[in-house]
Amino acid sequence: MPLIRLWTRKWNGMKGFFIIGEEVAQYDGAYKITRGLWKKYGDKRVIDTPITEMGFTGIATGAAMAGLRPICEFMTFNFAMQAIDQIINSAGKTFYMSAGRVNVPIVFRGPNGAAAGVAAQHSQCYGAWYAHCPGLKVISPYSSEDCKGLLKAAIRDPDPVVFLENEILYGVQFTMSDQALSKDFVLPIGKAKIERPGKHITLVAHSNAVDIALQGAKILAGQGIEAEVINLRSLRPLDTEAIAKSVAKTNHLITVEQGWPTCGIGAEILARIMETETFFHLDQPAVRITGADVPMPYAKTLELAALPQGKDVAAAVKKLLKVK
Repeated sequence: MPLIRLWTRKWNGMKGFFIIGEEVAQYDGAYKITRGLWKKYGDKRVIDTPITEMGFTGIATGAAMAGLRPICEFMTFNFAMQAIDQIINSAGKTFYMSAGRVNVPIVFRGPNGAAAGVAAQHSQCYGAWYAHCPGLKVISPYSSEDCKGLLKAAIRDPDPVVFLENEILYGVQFTMSDQALSKDFVLPIGKAKIERPGKHITLVAHSNAVDIALQGAKILAGQGIEAEVINLRSLRPLDTEAIAKSVAKTNHLITVEQGWPTCGIGAEILARIMETETFFHLDQPAVRITGADVPMPYAKTLELAALPQGKDVAAAVKKLLKVK
């Protein structure tokens, strides 16, 4: 994925943008996402911190309450567990508890989801965790266009946004449209994107699972089955309308994610479909494809077995459509 340039310039007359986190300044970020920003903006706008997530997240949240616009980076969202009280109880609830008088315009960003070879405590998806909480907006981008357009939207948003990037996708190059290369390119939060049109079944995914769904769709296309792949991009708000519109056309639905099955994003989507008229468009029960319901193994063979693959998506679709 090409380097994500953080939108730290003055915007609409407002100042106060800064980024804070571990190794974001002189080291250019653990994954080089903030490369060059420290040299350009200096210590007051690009701030290195000690290894104390609760501390620097509290500083950033307080700064947002005071009118600044911080971007708080976690080296991985697994480490954000140390600061989850600040994210949910302080940032997420202050606007409600202040009766709308105190906005908290902050972005919490960093890599999320299954990584590679880092085992149970460093390789899990927090999408469902944060999407569960009112007061937060949660973004889970897939492509470079997603990251550019939605990161700018997140930084401009008046409310706290959890921006869940993906470590594996940092190393993937995506083509960028001319529109996306424009400096004015911004994407709306809460709108999904059809990555691949189809007519036989709807596959809904987010983050790296979009690639898995696309792999499955490619396998199926060789067998005459056209799967429509929806990239959610945003987990809260969730674009239920886009899913419903697709299901009304395909009459079949499978969700794909790398997170755990219990109370996951797929579970929420299936519940919403069940509770609306979209249910009557289904010719077969909707199905979830998820990561295994276990902590992430360290061994590479077990790690692969714990995560859904493109062939698993293709097999599930053929089973649902009763195709041999």
